[in-house]
Amino acid sequence: MDLTERLGKATAMDRPIRALAKTVRERVPQGFMRDLLHGVPTGKPAHPPLASVSLGCWMSATLLDLVKADPRAVRLLLATGIVNALPTAAAGLTDWSSLHREQQRVGFVHMVSNVVALGLFSGSLLARVRGSERAGRALSYAGLVAGGVGGYLGGHLAYRMSAGANHAPQVSHLVPLGWHDLCLLKDLPDGRPVSRRLGYISLFVLRRGENATVLVDTCPHLAGPLHQGRLVEVDGEACVRCPWHGSTFRLEDGSVRHGPATAPVPTFETRVRKDGTIQVRPRLT
Repeated sequence: MDLTERLGKATAMDRPIRALAKTVRERVPQGFMRDLLHGVPTGKPAHPPLASVSLGCWMSATLLDLVKADPRAVRLLLATGIVNALPTAAAGLTDWSSLHREQQRVGFVHMVSNVVALGLFSGSLLARVRGSERAGRALSYAGLVAGGVGGYLGGHLAYRMSAGANHAPQVSHLVPLGWHDLCLLKDLPDGRPVSRRLGYISLFVLRRGENATVLVDTCPHLAGPLHQGRLVEVDGEACVRCPWHGSTFRLEDGSVRHGPATAPVPTFETRVRKDGTIQVRPRLT
């Protein structure tokens, strides 16, 4: 078991993790600001590109130090990375507060590493302003090491632990062309979502009178079962809220109304045959 996997199993961090995650969720409740920090308006997580800006600025500043470039350019890069670190941290904390516990453990160490990096680069800028270029360079080199550890753990979270990835299968290439029989309309409860299978794909099915709404039954955030969620209205539109972390999706087209999910839920077109059988096919647009 490598170090990153050990971090995911390290229960010693759970107490501060629970307290911090709860505080973040209480201070940034579901709404516009939380959605903005998750990246819902753009349809992509906000934290990774923001983090790339700060780390890129600090790496560039360190490289300029190595070639003894203009100190003013180095200070500008350091300051840009420091200022950008504030919205980066806010977005990262908001995402982190809605992850599974093993992801949160790795994310906690990722956060600590980045806080150390921010402190070191801030100290570097302060030292340079006071005229101590040598101390500033030393602090920058140390900051780059800490930032590299944070970046490595961030990559592990994203690629190995799938934090921020889209967990809802894109079904258009998984289902053959044409209409497919799903179930009889009369076998479905009216007004209560249930799960049905189309081959190996689990579907969210909601009967409303003589019509049915069908979506993939997997929340894009962390694969929560949508059929176990609550039916709610957002701005007068019928939606379903994931039971795990509260991501909210419009039933008509699967679009995100509230995060932490940023990707939409794939939806299906439906029709009912004369014998009462519901037929479905993936919605392509």
